[in-house]
Amino acid sequence: MSTKLITKEGHEALKKELDYLWREKRPDTTRKVTWAASLGDRSENADYQYNKKLLREIDRRVRYLRKRLEDMRVVEYMPEQEGRVFFGAWVDIENEQGETKRFRIVGYDEIYDRMDYISIDSPMARALLRKEVDDEAIVQTPGGEVCWWITGIEYVK
Repeated sequence: MSTKLITKEGHEALKKELDYLWREKRPDTTRKVTWAASLGDRSENADYQYNKKLLREIDRRVRYLRKRLEDMRVVEYMPEQEGRVFFGAWVDIENEQGETKRFRIVGYDEIYDRMDYISIDSPMARALLRKEVDDEAIVQTPGGEVCWWITGIEYVK
């Protein structure tokens, strides 16, 4: 199971998604299902079958978001974090070949559609936690150990 932490921004985004699904998308889809059902034979009605399936997917996502939002703990920036890598940090790293990366360590529910976010549960994030600038982090990968150096740490304040 994933760590039940989330940033303030991530929490707001999930609440916004839940609100959209419940107040806009679900009522619209319900109207379409009702309209398609009124046309008669449901077994051969593509509009009815598609929208009924969509309604089930919406309901599944709404249930997930409600439960997840209830269980999660919002982690906000604290000045004591400054200078070390903790949850919510933007981290700049570099390897021996000079390859650089920049990403933010966030909760599992925040990483989708973002190439610059990594989960707190990932091997990279675990290797970087509590480290400081110029510290070395050894990351376990399927190809073996990889060494990265931390070149910068920033927090959203």
